[in-house]
Amino acid sequence: GQFDALVVASGSVAFNGLTEMTDEQWQVGLQSKLMGQINLTRAAIPYLTDKGSITLISGILSEEPINWGVSASTVNGAIDHFVKAAACELPRGLRINVVSPTVLAESMDKYADFFPGFVPVPAAKVAQAYKKSVLGIQTGQVFRVNG
Repeated sequence: GQFDALVVASGSVAFNGLTEMTDEQWQVGLQSKLMGQINLTRAAIPYLTDKGSITLISGILSEEPINWGVSASTVNGAIDHFVKAAACELPRGLRINVVSPTVLAESMDKYADFFPGFVPVPAAKVAQAYKKSVLGIQTGQVFRVNG
């Protein structure tokens, strides 16, 4: 049936140094996070109500790379640019945006060593960016959520 909004907050990437990344590791991010979200977008278009909303996820690494994050930086940047281009072509007043958060406060115990000096944000703040994307009027936007 029809639905009003698609919200995606998933996708995997491999973390490794540029010279150590294997083709298989590159494919993780390209297939899971990038093409996974592109394919969900494509599949949702016929089922979204007119003026419906699509919200994807990228992340801070598209703007601020970290050690061993070359795949994440590449994939996140591609998602940001996909949203800008797709917004120009969506039919029926459909909108598409992407939420690009920094590291979540709730994840710092696991990821702090990878994000030295980054100011984390609470998940509740990121949720507000999703709300803005779904209920607002913007399209083709990257909603950055920084600390």
